[in-house]
Amino acid sequence: MRLLLDNNLSPRLIDIMSTGGWDVVHVASMGLRAASDRVVLEAARTDDRILVSADTDFGTLLATSHAPHPSVVLVRRVAGRRVEELAGLLLANLPAVEDDLLRGSVVVIGDDSIRIRSLPID
Repeated sequence: MRLLLDNNLSPRLIDIMSTGGWDVVHVASMGLRAASDRVVLEAARTDDRILVSADTDFGTLLATSHAPHPSVVLVRRVAGRRVEELAGLLLANLPAVEDDLLRGSVVVIGDDSIRIRSLPID
């Protein structure tokens, strides 16, 4: 899977996630560090990437647009987490939701839970 890390996640995740076999880029490497959420979402769609963020606004944008793509992974409780802990959470859970993400979904990953909402959101 191809992932796009939002600005609120550390670029240091790229190295860890890449060694786990994921194709990962950060919005900063695409020149989108100061871009609006709409622009970041469109960049994920255009580059056929799944957006990984801690920003719940992306779910709202997808709901109001009724778009079937891109998929978004929302990570809960990012503040205070070490990069290695966050990478571990993602690496442990992304394989279980890969099919959902490839079909088009918003996936919310918490410490003890995963919620999946298929796209488009009506």
